[in-house]
Amino acid sequence: MKRSTLWVAVASVGVGVVVLGLKTLAYLVTGSVALLSDALESIINVAASLAALAALHISAQPADTNHPYGHHKAEYISAVVEGVLVVLAAFTILREAYHGFLDPRLPDQPVKGMLLNGAATALNAVWCMVLLRVGRANRSPALIADGKHILTDVVTSLGVLAGFILVPITGWPQLDPLLAALVALNVLWTGWGLMRESVGGLMDAAPPPDVVARIRELVSTHAEGAIEAHDLRTRHAGRMTFVEFHLVVPGSMSVAAAHDICDRIERALETDMDDTEITIHVEPEGEAKHRGVVVL
Repeated sequence: MKRSTLWVAVASVGVGVVVLGLKTLAYLVTGSVALLSDALESIINVAASLAALAALHISAQPADTNHPYGHHKAEYISAVVEGVLVVLAAFTILREAYHGFLDPRLPDQPVKGMLLNGAATALNAVWCMVLLRVGRANRSPALIADGKHILTDVVTSLGVLAGFILVPITGWPQLDPLLAALVALNVLWTGWGLMRESVGGLMDAAPPPDVVARIRELVSTHAEGAIEAHDLRTRHAGRMTFVEFHLVVPGSMSVAAAHDICDRIERALETDMDDTEITIHVEPEGEAKHRGVVVL
């Protein structure tokens, strides 16, 4: 794992604390239920950033006797935890929105509240782009999940700010808790998406079709001297991609020559795709299935 990835996770905790402080202050100034819902979600952001930091630290540990394939799935666990926290935040916001709807009131000092919340939203918008860019570049489910969560926070904060403008204009105080309820539903949907994607990683889901197609292409191009490759299986575990397949070679080929072909394929995959673990099972031509990857 690149050291920059870990530092980004550390910085994410700091950014989350600053945003939480700004949004909490905005709620205290205005008494708005919608701003309270925004602040509650930011508490989850800080907790999720801490979980992502812990997961990245664990996943960076080298393979050991008890974990011969490494600790990469720790990032998926972090993303699942974050999804659960997001769902809990959504139900908490719905509860506050319900009580606010029963006893509605116009917010105090709306301009000051909008300025504080707007500053927090701008900071979140910049930071979520950083997290998504670094997470995708390093194939880090933990950072990507954190970035998506913060992006949701940005969208909901913009909705809250828009509603803040409408509340004093319309003079309808029920609009404030109604906005909070809409925030909660959006957060709930995001939490479900995070958990669904993370569970796929824990269940050894295959990489996207374009990645699988690229693997097949590289095997086909660099397996000169072999007959075919079949039973190709791939899976993702955090930033790692695991590839395994059977390589059929002529029965008269020496072990050394077959080994050279395997080395050539492995070098091609490792050069084209970072963090790849490859297992190749060599078989004689009598095991050919005449399907799978055709050697060019």
